[in-house]
Amino acid sequence: MKQQKTLESWTGPLRTTMGGCFPGERAVFRGHDLHADLQDTDWLDLYVFGICGRRHTAAQIKVLHAIWVNTSYPDARLWNNRVAALAGSARSTGILAISAALATSEAAIYGRQIDIAIADFLVRARAAVQAGRQLAEVVAEELQVSRGIGGYGRPVAKSAADERNAIVLGLAEREGLAGGEHVRLAFAIEEILLAGRWRMRMNYAAIAAALALDIGLSPREYYLYMLPAFLAGMPPCYIEAGSRPEQATLPLPCQAIIYQGPARRPWSRALG
Repeated sequence: MKQQKTLESWTGPLRTTMGGCFPGERAVFRGHDLHADLQDTDWLDLYVFGICGRRHTAAQIKVLHAIWVNTSYPDARLWNNRVAALAGSARSTGILAISAALATSEAAIYGRQIDIAIADFLVRARAAVQAGRQLAEVVAEELQVSRGIGGYGRPVAKSAADERNAIVLGLAEREGLAGGEHVRLAFAIEEILLAGRWRMRMNYAAIAAALALDIGLSPREYYLYMLPAFLAGMPPCYIEAGSRPEQATLPLPCQAIIYQGPARRPWSRALG
């Protein structure tokens, strides 16, 4: 009954504060005329404005651009790019290929789930330290509960430094945005993890989240901002797969599979 009343109160014209399209006249984007006020806006600037409802400085947009650019790897062996490549190999359409590849980017080890997890932890850790707790204690507690901290301990190349960190951090330094509280906290956490038995280095997810939080994004805003972060690397994988013969991308002969399950058996007719 309560749900029915709630739905009834929302019947009629769609009420929105986000914007609207008035064909033949104009379009409104978060209260601004898209074609008059925002016509020259950088696309990322517009995208982040759509998420946050507030504008960012040129330096902040430059750092946010760099976070996207430096993780755009056109390598079809990567799990999500492989989806785009296999779709190209199967002669699927581009939008289906890229949409599926982006959907698989919401992964628990490398992708978007890690993004929101580390952003959330940095916010909680900062609040805990401000409340008087020792950071080492907060880190140990998180490890005990979650058995890991997203953004630390790269699943591949565990002992090597993440090649993206120095690049994006250097650009942030040049823009005067590398000394924020979350960035300092991210490095302090790495110091604890390297000194302990965990030996986990900070990877790109942690430094990118810290920079974005210092720019003012919330964890949810950061997650939404990062949705297309891998996008630029996907079309090359799709295009190259499409240039090969059909099914010729990552083919795997049955003989290459080491199978140790039940032996081959015939189908049995179902008894009626």
